[in-house]
Amino acid sequence: MAESIIKMEGGVIRQQKNTILKNVNIDIASGEFVYLIGKVGSGKSSFLKTLYAELPLEYGKAEVAGFQLKIPLLRRKCGIVFQDFKLLIDRNVYENLEFVLKATGWKNKKAIRERIETVLTKVGMSDKQAKMPHQLSGGEQQRIVLARALLNAPPLIL
Repeated sequence: MAESIIKMEGGVIRQQKNTILKNVNIDIASGEFVYLIGKVGSGKSSFLKTLYAELPLEYGKAEVAGFQLKIPLLRRKCGIVFQDFKLLIDRNVYENLEFVLKATGWKNKKAIRERIETVLTKVGMSDKQAKMPHQLSGGEQQRIVLARALLNAPPLIL
């Protein structure tokens, strides 16, 4: 059996004083592809925010990509694809991706350039490096966000 990439036992997820999800028990193996479906307001986004440590896990225990959820370095092990893109509007595509690599410790300019070219090629956007986010369609922006999630070759993409 494959190693767990996400494991939560007895999880309670809250936003402010509202309990969003309780008694969350899940075990997802490395390499497994999982869909999270449900009605609007059922807690899907809150669950994902908990997995990448934007929302705290109130009770229970959880491990994601080998990190306990209380540890902030977890985000470096997860590629996160946000629904609303979260691209930096004052930077072009290349600069958006470069920002992430530099923030995660990359220093070598040639290695940065090569990694950005690799991920942009993977998502079919290598010709958009100089474009600003507002110059891209919604689908193109989403592909850039996918490229951003792939930058550090994470074991987990949310």
